[in-house]
Amino acid sequence: MGDLPPPVRRFVIGTAGHIDHGKTALVKALTGVDTDRWEEEKRRGITIDLGFAPLPLGDAMQASVVDVPGHEGFVRNMLAGATGIDVALLVIAADEGIMPQTEEHLAIVELLGVRRGIPVITKCDLVEAEWLDLVRGEVTQRLAASRVRWEVPVATSAVTGAGLDQLVAALRRIADDLPERPADDLFRLPIDRVFAVAGAGTVVTGSTWSGTVGVDGAVHLLPLDREARVRSIEVHGQAAERAVPGRRTALALVGVDKSELARGDVAVVGRGWHTSGMLDAAVELLPTARRPITARTRVRVHLGTAEVLARVVQVRSIGPGERGLVRLVLERPLVARGGDRFVLRSFSPVTTIGGGVVLDPFPAPRPRLRQRRIAAEQAPAGRLAAFAAEAGLGGLDGDALAVRLGVPPARVTTVIAEAGTALLVLGDTVVARDAVAAEATRLAEVLRRYHGEHPLDPGMSLQALRAAAGGGGGGGGGAPAPPAAVVDAVLDLGTREGRFEIAGSIVRAAGWRPALDARASDARAKLERRLAEARWQIPTVADLERELPGAPVRALLPHLVREGAVEQIDQERYAARAALAEFRAALEAALGELGSATPAVLRDRFGLTRKYLIPLLEWADRRGVTRRSGDARVLARLTAGKGGP
Repeated sequence: MGDLPPPVRRFVIGTAGHIDHGKTALVKALTGVDTDRWEEEKRRGITIDLGFAPLPLGDAMQASVVDVPGHEGFVRNMLAGATGIDVALLVIAADEGIMPQTEEHLAIVELLGVRRGIPVITKCDLVEAEWLDLVRGEVTQRLAASRVRWEVPVATSAVTGAGLDQLVAALRRIADDLPERPADDLFRLPIDRVFAVAGAGTVVTGSTWSGTVGVDGAVHLLPLDREARVRSIEVHGQAAERAVPGRRTALALVGVDKSELARGDVAVVGRGWHTSGMLDAAVELLPTARRPITARTRVRVHLGTAEVLARVVQVRSIGPGERGLVRLVLERPLVARGGDRFVLRSFSPVTTIGGGVVLDPFPAPRPRLRQRRIAAEQAPAGRLAAFAAEAGLGGLDGDALAVRLGVPPARVTTVIAEAGTALLVLGDTVVARDAVAAEATRLAEVLRRYHGEHPLDPGMSLQALRAAAGGGGGGGGGAPAPPAAVVDAVLDLGTREGRFEIAGSIVRAAGWRPALDARASDARAKLERRLAEARWQIPTVADLERELPGAPVRALLPHLVREGAVEQIDQERYAARAALAEFRAALEAALGELGSATPAVLRDRFGLTRKYLIPLLEWADRRGVTRRSGDARVLARLTAGKGGP
């Protein structure tokens, strides 16, 4: 059996640089493709929109080139193409050297976290060797302080072909050193073009950032919030069975119209994706920024292929060259993931002022700034613990963690484990252990107060205590009620720690039992005597409260029911059980003799008014002693064998 072929390395190359420095000519010389496809671009001799071309680098290397415009008026288009690139070609014309747009594009490449790059000095056929050496030295010196790992400058000429072989060789060396984008991650393709093709339908294109999707698979389109089927896939005009990371990809979609999509939308696969209306982020301002950003500063956020206006809030002033934490309130929702890098441009005049990284794409409405600082400083496990602490008893949606933390789904379990005992996994919810413990303590206090207010009750109903969890959220405009699994964990912890005990449908403080003080004992005796004397002329609870002022009538009656001395016959009436037994015997005897009897007949027989008789007859119906037959009562067929009250 022969050796397996080496894995294919796929990556995206992006150009950057000043207008008219030869980016498009360089791409054509490397790939044979003229990426200026619009008539206006050819007429004006400048690149206006993004252009794309495949670059063959060998059997085990597949590169896609994104050619971006250099004109300052089209930086927004440049940004749409620069996101998602693995290698930057910083193009600098030999006859002009570093220019203003060179600096802005370099800043953008750095802000977007591009790690590798090659400075390409073009038009070397137009200058003398000494001048070329000066430009090379200038470029080397300028890039020495860059955070991007730049190769040695390569001098080229699209006219003579000089230096192209060296450039290709440099790209091959870099390709061997690039980390592979994980194919087992969630699929995401930021859309940069949308068009219609006869027979194919709506086509969207972009650079696949992560994950895979196959023909006949489904993608979710955001922010449209629509599912669409993938009819076919192309990579640089060639049919493919799957879209893979690091390649320029075209998806022909079924189920969506061209007019419903635009640049900035995103095609995704997997659970947990949502549009974001707010982002918590760590940002940095360029030293060249004209002014600081403060609360309410309006900025342009470029993330993926989207450009969205936003307000900066909850921020201390961040000056040029400084870093800080901000919340961005977006004027239009976009799709973001933890760890995404973005560029900030000023609202007016429009210039690049900085950039940052998304710390939390789904932040809580009222953040705790301390937790935001923790989130800025920690690895995924630390950020997860901070998010869980901030979420409190509501916990975190486990399905959204891969998106929120910016890790592949298969790594979420590992990240949770790395967070240690700080977290509990309860079904689909991840919650901070401290939040569960704090709530168990709070519910124990709720029970203590309940016992103080209802000393004769055996405890609080389990349903009522569950409803009280989380502060009684879920109603009245309060916070949402915590998930049932979290409430279960709180109750389990409370019982295991001996804070309270559950007996059937009742919860009580550990060791607590109802007790009567001297005043309540005296009231109880009076209440029992009154009900015994009433016999069948049963008073209402309101009657009893008037007759026994100051007595805890409503608390004593359920207590007497639990002890067996009294029975509740309806919502407002309680009767002595002995009196009810007498009434049942008398009713059975009367109906045994009469066969059936109307309330009027029974009223005369028992000497009771309807006020007292009807509640007793309805009690007998519910107990199965009698049943109605028209206006009359008869003995129920199943009377035999039923015990007395």
